[in-house]
Amino acid sequence: MTINQSVLRGAGSLATTKLNANIGQRTAFLCHSHHDRLLALGLQALLKTHGMDVYIDWQDSAMPDKPSAETAKRLRSRIQQCYWFLFLATQWSMRSRWCPWELGHADGVKANERILVVPTFDDSGSYGSEYIDLYRRIEFASDGRLAAFPPGQNSGQYVFSL
Repeated sequence: MTINQSVLRGAGSLATTKLNANIGQRTAFLCHSHHDRLLALGLQALLKTHGMDVYIDWQDSAMPDKPSAETAKRLRSRIQQCYWFLFLATQWSMRSRWCPWELGHADGVKANERILVVPTFDDSGSYGSEYIDLYRRIEFASDGRLAAFPPGQNSGQYVFSL
């Protein structure tokens, strides 16, 4: 089941914004729109309960204050360093100039199975369907746990066993 944005907002309102700089198999780069800060925090909190450290660029004090060539360089580096690449699909990320760029970069440097779309929905609609047939997706399984589903399939692996 696609993730309701209200679930992420609820988890995000309880989350802290501490950057964990560990790099390894349990790390993920979170591609998202800055309009979705609370959703990003919520997803970070949910995945932390499964042992995953999620990198969010605006939590990184080394990132430039204004987007620049240096920003792009640092984003490329982080995307390559983190084991997983997550695309938080919302109305804002689908319109962003940076998000498709980040996804395109990840597609060029990561194995396809390490790119995961996080489709969401709200009262206005569902987001992320454009990528569902290209990449695995993270959704709630029928038992309520987070799982990664292969393209075009309705059964997957639980997130903690990725």
